[in-house]
Amino acid sequence: MGFRVIKTAIAALMAVLIADWCGLPGPTSAGLLAILGVDVTRKKSIRTISARFFASVVGLLFASVLFHFLGFHYWVLAVYILIAFPVIVRAGFKEGIVTGSVVVFRVFSGGEMDVHIILVQVALLLIGLGSAMIVNLAYMPAADPQMLRIRKRIDELFSVIFKEFAATLRNPNEVWAGKELIEADKAVLGGIEAAKRSLENQVIHPNEEWSVYFYMRKTQLDSIQHMMHLVSQIYQKMPHAEMVSELFDQLSQDVLTESYTGRTEKLLADVQEEFRRMELPDTREEFEIRSAILQLCRELALYLKIAKKDKAPSPISDRSQSTNE
Repeated sequence: MGFRVIKTAIAALMAVLIADWCGLPGPTSAGLLAILGVDVTRKKSIRTISARFFASVVGLLFASVLFHFLGFHYWVLAVYILIAFPVIVRAGFKEGIVTGSVVVFRVFSGGEMDVHIILVQVALLLIGLGSAMIVNLAYMPAADPQMLRIRKRIDELFSVIFKEFAATLRNPNEVWAGKELIEADKAVLGGIEAAKRSLENQVIHPNEEWSVYFYMRKTQLDSIQHMMHLVSQIYQKMPHAEMVSELFDQLSQDVLTESYTGRTEKLLADVQEEFRRMELPDTREEFEIRSAILQLCRELALYLKIAKKDKAPSPISDRSQSTNE
C-alpha cells in the first residue's frame, strides 16, 4: 500500500466527517473532492487545489445562469462544456476542469439551482479540498534517504568506470562493455527527478543542495563520456598511459569518500609536470597517442574542478564541509 493511498483515505474520511458534522447534504461529496485533491508534493498540491476550487466556482457561476434560463436538460450540459471549459482554461484553472465538472453535474442531478445550493457546494469544496490540503501539508515522506541511496549508487558506478579506465590504459586490449555508463546516466536522471520532488515539498526556505549535487554529477558524466572517447584512442601501451592509469586508480577510491581529498588533483599536477620533462615523440603514431593522453588529463582536470566547485549533500549535520570527487 502506497503512502499516497493512506493520505487519500485520511483526507476523505476527514472531509466526510466534517461535512456530516456541519449538517451539509451529501457529505460523501466532500470525501470525493478530498480524493481529487490529494497530490504528490506540497507545492503541486497548493497549485492544483487552488485551480480546482476556482475552476469549480467559475463552473458553478456559468451553470447557475444556464440552468436558470435554459433549464435542466441534457443538452444544456453540452452548452455548459462549450462555454465554461474555454473560460476556465483561459483563466489558468485547467487542472480544475474535472473537479468543477463533478460539482456541476452533481447540481444538475439534483434538478435545482439557487443561492443556498451554490453555498452548499462551495462549503463542500472548502471542506473536501481543504482536508486534502491539510493532509498534503501536514506530512510528506522524507526524500533524503532515497537520494542518499541514489548518490551511493552513482558513486559506486563512477568508481567502477574509473577502474575500467585504469585497466584499459594499462592494457589497451582490455574489453569493457560500458554498461556502467548507461546505469550511471539512469541513476543521475533519477536523482534529478527525486531532487525536484523534494523541492516541490519544501514550501518555505527550499534547500537546493541535492539539485546542485545531481546536476554536478550530470555534468561530470558528460566529462566521463568524453574521457571514454579519449581512452579508446590510446591503443598502445605507453609509460604515459601507465602514469595516467594511476590517477584513475586513485580517483576510483576518492569518488567513494564523502569529502574532497584532493589526492587525485595533486597526482595529476605531478603527472603533468613529469610529462613536460619527457622528450618529444619521435613518430606520428606516438604523437597521436600522447596527444590523446594529454587531452585526457585536461578532461580529468575539468572533472575535478567541477567536484571542487559544487558541494555534495551529506547525511551528517555539517554539510557545508562535504563533497565528492
